[in-house]
Amino acid sequence: MAVDMNTLKELLETGLPNADIRIDDLRGDGEHYAAHIESELFTGKNRVQQHQMVYQALQGKMGGELHALQIHTKEK
Repeated sequence: MAVDMNTLKELLETGLPNADIRIDDLRGDGEHYAAHIESELFTGKNRVQQHQMVYQALQGKMGGELHALQIHTKEK
């Protein structure tokens, strides 16, 4: 079963507190998302480290229940 948009946002909000998060359903099918995340936690981190933080917030769902996610990160 795929991760729905609300669950995805809740996972990211829990794992990346105080981040500004926007989730877009790219195809309208509830399976292909883009996550736009702006966080102070990203300060001083390179893009790979920022994305690793996002994967950690997703609690292992990436690649299983969640298979299509574009990640856009930015320092706040």
